[in-house]
Amino acid sequence: MRIAILSDIHANREAFEAVLAAVRRLEPDRLVLLGDIVGYGPEPGFCVDAARELVAAGAISIRGNHDEAAVHGPSGMTPNAHEAALWTRAQLSAEQSAFLGDLPLAAELDGTLFVHASARDPAAWHYVRDLKSADACLAATEARTVVCGHTHLPTIFYARAGREPVAFIPLRNVAAPLSAVHRHVVVVGAVGQPRDGDPAACFALLDTQAREVTMVRVPYDTQETARKIKAAGLPDWLGLRLQIGR
Repeated sequence: MRIAILSDIHANREAFEAVLAAVRRLEPDRLVLLGDIVGYGPEPGFCVDAARELVAAGAISIRGNHDEAAVHGPSGMTPNAHEAALWTRAQLSAEQSAFLGDLPLAAELDGTLFVHASARDPAAWHYVRDLKSADACLAATEARTVVCGHTHLPTIFYARAGREPVAFIPLRNVAAPLSAVHRHVVVVGAVGQPRDGDPAACFALLDTQAREVTMVRVPYDTQETARKIKAAGLPDWLGLRLQIGR
């Protein structure tokens, strides 16, 4: 099964539309939205409506911490994220908020567990960004592969029983193998706010039969999104970071 996985869209319409066009060309069997549809970006309503249409057509969508903040109010966020969450919350209709609030925290498909942050207490939003947190993520589930987002930094952790995991940074647009003798945590890069130094939008294409995953990069008009962020009165840094991929 070939699964396209989109994480951390963050209300970035230009990035979302560019990625969806690329996904249509690849013709995957399933589509998974890995959480944080909103937050930071200037078009939360558009992105929620697009996600609702995708779910109606068979996509899986799970909840991220920014989705939760847009419904219940921000808590424990950075000042920029806190300000953006309050702004986002004011933009959404009751129906759009209800959609986000009803999303599950995790989902399973073809032997793979999908969660926005970590399989270890998904509602606590733990980051998987080092060997220790990857080990804790795998210890919380029996799934052989966990796919998550949240850090915006594409990474693959390979783990064997009794040994510390090994981290690998996948190359852009190059398939990385998934081993039959390892368990894996695949951290998907962000559609709407990449932070790995590459401003191009990122999504993952997971092939469960071929046992490989590709981080697909898609350039888009970052300046247009930054212009919308400024026009909306959101913090300038949120537009600047899109153009440098940080």
